[in-house]
Amino acid sequence: MADCATASESPTIDHHLPSAVLATVLSHLDIRSLVFASATCRAFRTCASQALSFLPTFHLLDFALTVDFLRPLLLDNPCLRSIWMDCSRLDDEAIKYIAKPSLNELYLVNCENLSGKILSELGTRCPDLRTLTLNSLAGCKGVPISFSDLEQFLVGCSELESLSLPELDFSVFDWPNFHHIWSLASQKLSCLEIGYIPIIMLSQILTLAIEAQNPQIRIAKAPLFPSLQKLCLSVDYITDNLVGSISEALPLLTHLDLQDAPWVDPTPLSDLTNVGLQVINRHGKLKHVSLIRSQEFMFTSFKRVSDLGLLLMAQTCSNLESISLGGFSRVTDAGFRAVIHSCSRLCKLRVSHGNQLTDLVFHDISATSLSLTHVSLKWCNLLTDMGIKRLSFNKDLNVLDLRECRLLSDEAISALSLLPKLQVLLLDGTGVTDIGLSYLGQGSSPLKSLSLRGCKRLTNSCVELLLAGEVKSSLQTLDLSKIHNLTDEAVISLARSHVKITELRLRECTHIGDSSIMALASMMVQGGTHGSSLHLLDLYECGGITPLAFRWFKKPYFPRLRSLGVTGCLNRDMVDALARSRPFLRVSCRGEELGTAVWGASSDWCRQEDDNLDELEQFLLGGEEMIEDDDDANDGDVVEFIEV
Repeated sequence: MADCATASESPTIDHHLPSAVLATVLSHLDIRSLVFASATCRAFRTCASQALSFLPTFHLLDFALTVDFLRPLLLDNPCLRSIWMDCSRLDDEAIKYIAKPSLNELYLVNCENLSGKILSELGTRCPDLRTLTLNSLAGCKGVPISFSDLEQFLVGCSELESLSLPELDFSVFDWPNFHHIWSLASQKLSCLEIGYIPIIMLSQILTLAIEAQNPQIRIAKAPLFPSLQKLCLSVDYITDNLVGSISEALPLLTHLDLQDAPWVDPTPLSDLTNVGLQVINRHGKLKHVSLIRSQEFMFTSFKRVSDLGLLLMAQTCSNLESISLGGFSRVTDAGFRAVIHSCSRLCKLRVSHGNQLTDLVFHDISATSLSLTHVSLKWCNLLTDMGIKRLSFNKDLNVLDLRECRLLSDEAISALSLLPKLQVLLLDGTGVTDIGLSYLGQGSSPLKSLSLRGCKRLTNSCVELLLAGEVKSSLQTLDLSKIHNLTDEAVISLARSHVKITELRLRECTHIGDSSIMALASMMVQGGTHGSSLHLLDLYECGGITPLAFRWFKKPYFPRLRSLGVTGCLNRDMVDALARSRPFLRVSCRGEELGTAVWGASSDWCRQEDDNLDELEQFLLGGEEMIEDDDDANDGDVVEFIEV
């Protein structure tokens, strides 16, 4: 009994270290470090909350917090201006802590469990909000969102400059007055990005905007979207009438991103033709254009657009800086060349499903003044090594996407390996072999991200050959998924190379097993601890992995791991136990793709991850156990299993 009493009365850290000193120390840490510190014990959580109460920004996208963890961190901070956060573990209870009157910027991802209430609350409580991004809002089945939520938001946030609801289906707002509520939106709104919107609803909004420009009725009606410069949305069909109405209604537009996904082949009256492309830039201000016909529901394309259409567009859009074209099946090399040769400022070129695009597109690219930095040619199946060799004359290439260009082989890779600025290279489904990867390994390209998903001709030797040269010092992200020839030997070679890899994807590599996990867990990088560099590890459907491998995900192994993909049929109790012991680790069991895509729908085609080591992690990577406090015994919800 005496021993029990002594144990229960053992002094906590604030008994040895005055709270004022502790608070001073924590005030010098960054956001991630403060969150880590607040997870250790009650004394640290209190001091971390005090330090956070004076910070103007709270940017934390690395991992998701529960509402009980979030509450003390955001409770009292009148200075907070900007929040970036992962909401995958939050619901509507968290809204009262997020919607602060002082907010100017709010960026939330994985908002599936947040309802439309967040919009109405922001409209009520955040009158100075300038920028709002809500990804996957109300994405879970049964999570409500209503017309009144949107209306209250648009009325209340009168200073709004940017609104992004990229995955929201606006058909849920099908209401007689839907188009009229946009007249209540901020006159300062310059960027609007939304998900799917029925073309009838969009046409009503554009008609209202055109009417508001009429001098005879301008006094009676306030102008609609007078400052809008960027518009991104998805519709039923991209048509001539739609493109013409957008061009007429939005005179300041510089960025237009349209996508459709037809259920049936469009009729001549409900499709895009050469006429629509001719009027796409009526006011001459467009710098970024994206027109994509998705193959999501059926194999279809812009069958009524020919080379003439791109020639007409190139004549009126000579100031374009980026262009993205998907599904233009009738356009040949002549049409694409018209764009390349007419737009001297073009730096980003993206063509997908270019069925008639061949090597001739880049035949004389060296004679132009182009300085392309981002190029995507996904599913351009007629492109060969010769075309890529011509493209490689452009020495400013930074990002290159050649996914599913099946005729490409090692000769193209040899040319690309000499590009002095190439950082991101996607070769999924190409014919590259181990020899091609040896060219990359010995080349001069400072590659940071390389994707080889589904390259069937690769063997175990590819990893050793790739990492034998200078690329080892720069490579951070590697995707070896769906390469069925890979075995544990390849992963062991990677571990022995001591490459500072942060993201590794091995999805559906059926011969990868427990030995690979053991090798990665034991890998030492620049004197760090075991497996210290990995942030993301995707092992979904790796057939050789057994429940025994889970012991290697416990401390002190993989201390920086934030996302782990495994097969759902593995022992669920062990998965749950792992999540409880690693509160900041997201475990995905349903086959979801982890991380963010390199290529997005907007002009931000490539996002570089921040790989800086924060202050507290330098301590955690020493293998020390986190401090435990009996006062936190009831805080079990902080370490609940996270399932994306």
